[in-house]
Amino acid sequence: MAITRRDFLNGVAVTIAAGLTPLEWVRAAGKGNAFIDGHYYPPALTGLRGNHPGSFEMAHALGREHKHFDLNALPVEEEYDLVIVGGGISGLAAGCFWRQLAGQNSRVLILDNHDDFGGHAKRNEFTSSGKKLLGYGGSEAFQSPAHNFSPEVQKLMETVGVSVTRLKESFDVNFYPDWQLSRGVFFDKKNFGETKIVSGDPGRAVSDDIPPDRLNGRKIEDFINDFPLSENDRKALIDLHVRPGDYLPGMTVDEKMEWLDTHSYSEFLATKVGLSKMALLYFQQRSNDFFAIGIEGISCSDARACALPGMEGMGLPPLDGESLADLEEPYVYHFPDGNAGLARLLVRYMLPDALPGNTMEDSVLARLHYEKLDLPENTTRLRLNSTVINAANVQDGVAVTYLRDGKMHRVRGKNTIMAGYNMMIPYLVPEMPEQQQADLKLNVKAPLVYTNVVVKNWQAFKQLGVHEFYSPAAPYSRVKLDYPVSIGGYQHPASPDDPMVIHMVYVPTYPGSNLSAREQFRLGRAYLLGTTFAAHEEMIRSQLQEMFGSTGFDNQRDIAAITVNRWAHGYAYYPNSLFDDMDKMPEIIERARQPVGRIAIANSDSDWSAYAHTAIDQAWRAVNELKDMG
Repeated sequence: MAITRRDFLNGVAVTIAAGLTPLEWVRAAGKGNAFIDGHYYPPALTGLRGNHPGSFEMAHALGREHKHFDLNALPVEEEYDLVIVGGGISGLAAGCFWRQLAGQNSRVLILDNHDDFGGHAKRNEFTSSGKKLLGYGGSEAFQSPAHNFSPEVQKLMETVGVSVTRLKESFDVNFYPDWQLSRGVFFDKKNFGETKIVSGDPGRAVSDDIPPDRLNGRKIEDFINDFPLSENDRKALIDLHVRPGDYLPGMTVDEKMEWLDTHSYSEFLATKVGLSKMALLYFQQRSNDFFAIGIEGISCSDARACALPGMEGMGLPPLDGESLADLEEPYVYHFPDGNAGLARLLVRYMLPDALPGNTMEDSVLARLHYEKLDLPENTTRLRLNSTVINAANVQDGVAVTYLRDGKMHRVRGKNTIMAGYNMMIPYLVPEMPEQQQADLKLNVKAPLVYTNVVVKNWQAFKQLGVHEFYSPAAPYSRVKLDYPVSIGGYQHPASPDDPMVIHMVYVPTYPGSNLSAREQFRLGRAYLLGTTFAAHEEMIRSQLQEMFGSTGFDNQRDIAAITVNRWAHGYAYYPNSLFDDMDKMPEIIERARQPVGRIAIANSDSDWSAYAHTAIDQAWRAVNELKDMG
């Protein structure tokens, strides 16, 4: 039986099929449908979320064709001190910083094209067997705060009530180890000739939430010898892990580092280590979750930072501080809804009536009142379902044109911050210099899918002895039980008989294509935007059935809900030494984020780093650029 889902198209598919003109697009686009039982409440929607239908189509069409409109003929409907384009973490942080610097009475408007705020920090809510379950549909946790948080980030966290110490205390790192569960590998029949689950992975992981002494791992030799590979392939993998050699003999340390920076991990394993295609396949998707690309798209240096094997015996210098922090600092700074918890607290700071309560803890289960986000009496207003198509410097500030409810609207801000995707900004701000447009377009975001599946119980995981699976070749490279966080009255499922959120990661990649990261990301984006929820659902059900069928799992009976958080524009592009001139990257990054008149640029994209703390730092920079202009 198929799940009932709210997979709303907002009339978009009809307008595409009809081949309508841009003006007809505007008229045909209707009001969003993020309603649950008559109330506007997008977190409870299932089906296709993230870049959901209705959030991007008009921008894609009108971003290229807005020249057909006389935007200057539109009347200015509202005036603000600051208009922020993008209601993700960076845009919300910019609103908070502006209020601190300009005063609580300064008028701020935040516009976002999605039906919910938070950008990639997406909250998914479910109810199963009378129990509320929360999931993260995107930005999931704070990355190494002890090392990465600037004073500005630390201060904002304190201002809105976030305590990383209390978040860490709310995370039960021993929960799955105490159930005697380990990490494991799912070998699918299509690629390996048989379906096999291998438990007891003893390997180290980047951004790990399980203590190194609680992995419940087996000896690496025993673990690998259970793989459905030939004896020679298993021996080669064991040697790589246990007896790594100097695979770049005759080179100096500097020459080795240069080689590792400029050659992919895939090439290294094939040509230097000498792994066969089947042995190599084991590693193919190990980098998907962290880099959103397979091992042919990451350098050996990046692979080393992910604790992938092979470079321990080459006399290399220690990793840099950030990479070491990612490996050594526990990944436990997590709200039950991921960084949506932070986004909600940022909204509470600006619009306290929208989210009841006063603490980080009491925000977790509080229901946010979306009807209070855009009230005329508020000095700060957050307006959803509003797709900006143009921002232009005018005599009295910046005129911002957006689409909402099938109509075009125009507002004016004395200042504007573009806090959306870098690559979209040139289409929205066509007056900017051509070189800056080209620099911004280089940040091609990586597509990925975060799917949350609610199962009625997690006995299948318990029977297999695994709480998290890596899949070398199946569509979803990561399948894991939700992080064990209990906070503010929210309780993580305590027993395998309880309903549970399974978190799954899918990245559309093109191994063997010899395409650059940007080319793969563009292809992956097009694929995701052209794939229906029904196709995603079939892929999810098929993989889970193959993984857990031996335990008696029945996907039709045991799955209670599916939410596919599709991010066609996911991780910010990171400078990649395989495809970029790294010496030129600092200049490109700095040039791309320069203000254009009274238009400043924020978002994590503007630092080419896909982290919440980066988004906040860039908001601080953008706000201060505008304030310095006077």
